[in-house]
Amino acid sequence: MNLTDRIEQAIRQSKLFKPGQRILIAVSGGLDSIVLLHLLAGLAPAHGWQVMVGHFNHQLRGAASESDEKLVRATAKTLGLPCVVGRGAVKALALRGGLSVEMAARQLRHKFLAGVALRRKIPVVALAHHADDQVELFFLRLLRGTGNDGLAGMKRGGPSPFAGTVRLVRPLLDVPKLQLEAFACRHKIPFSEDASNASLDIQRNRIRLELLPLLRQHYQPALERTILRHMELARGDSDFVEETASRWLAKLRRRSFGSLPVAVQRRVIQDQLFEQGQPVDFDLVEHLRTRPDEAISTGPGRCLVRGADGLVGRRNEKGTGFRAGSVWLKLKGRRGEAPFEGVKFNWELTDKTGMKYSPRTNQEEFDADKVGPRIRVRHWRAGDRFQPIGAGSEVKLQDLFTNAKVPRAERRQRLLGATEGGRIFWVEGLRIAEGFKLEQTTRRRLRWSWRRTAELRQTGARQSGIAGFGGA
Repeated sequence: MNLTDRIEQAIRQSKLFKPGQRILIAVSGGLDSIVLLHLLAGLAPAHGWQVMVGHFNHQLRGAASESDEKLVRATAKTLGLPCVVGRGAVKALALRGGLSVEMAARQLRHKFLAGVALRRKIPVVALAHHADDQVELFFLRLLRGTGNDGLAGMKRGGPSPFAGTVRLVRPLLDVPKLQLEAFACRHKIPFSEDASNASLDIQRNRIRLELLPLLRQHYQPALERTILRHMELARGDSDFVEETASRWLAKLRRRSFGSLPVAVQRRVIQDQLFEQGQPVDFDLVEHLRTRPDEAISTGPGRCLVRGADGLVGRRNEKGTGFRAGSVWLKLKGRRGEAPFEGVKFNWELTDKTGMKYSPRTNQEEFDADKVGPRIRVRHWRAGDRFQPIGAGSEVKLQDLFTNAKVPRAERRQRLLGATEGGRIFWVEGLRIAEGFKLEQTTRRRLRWSWRRTAELRQTGARQSGIAGFGGA
């Protein structure tokens, strides 16, 4: 069966499109989306589909981004299809929201696609994710410690995160990238290559270029087939747990929360946290699941608690013992200073590039563009998570303090720095954060130093590392 027939069969079996339906195809200009565009354009006449091309220019790669846009416009014109193009300030959103550039780009892209679909009354957006993307996503989420729902990967179809009435569908989800390359080669289809796909600074690229080849060569030659099978099993388990949890929450419950299977208990709590807009992690869910009526801090003045009935609610943070004070600092000009809780902070912005750095007592240097123009200095609180430089994932600050043998009473005196979006980049007495370290691509630096007053140094002299520590 050739690729066109295979995709047509997948569309029919999964009921991705209806006859005569309007379809918006998200096209970046890369191999995957260009091949998807050609496949759906070729199938459209037989099914009466009305196809439109959508391209979002992230403006991240200068002339290369402009070249991608030109290629998409030219391809759409050759195929006789209308094309709509959007642009967005990805880096500005990343800095403002404390997001990674990749996450900011995804948000703006999906918002653009949803907007086009709503304005043009297009019910479905076709995305070009393929089987290799699924396998990479599996390992990304496995390394981050996700559960079955995350390991199940992307679904064939689902609602847009920015418009519930718009469906996102993935016709290529079972197709290996090698088949897409063969199709493009056979039909002499031009596409663009994103140079950033070869950068080992990006974790997904390291998984694709280093980890997966190693696993194929030394452990499992049929890696893709094995992982995709596991993802299918995880999806079935996850869907069952989700349906059971949803029914219980919809007051069709016949059993108490404590008698539910552990997997269902976790999903009941996760679903409630999602509804409340609360970021979910394993430790938070387990605290709420195993400690009824015991509050846990999730932010300034905010606590969550689970009652014996299984329902999660908010509680005032008063009485938890965590110090709630904080101060916002705007990093304007070249340098500045600010006192807070007996500590004097000094900061300086420099145009020094690269990652060479000489550690000094009570001083660290960060990539200024990653930190952003506005930061918050505050005390540690329950639930805080932090990824120390060199670590592969985030861990609870409480665990780091325990490992560093910081006395409990002193932990609550420790200060930390967080971006406007809430990501922690510095913790007093610990290493700096992995996501904000100096790199070869660094263009501006934030030099950050601090000094405790004499009277506080007397009470805090026993604190591990406060007198001086390095960030490398």
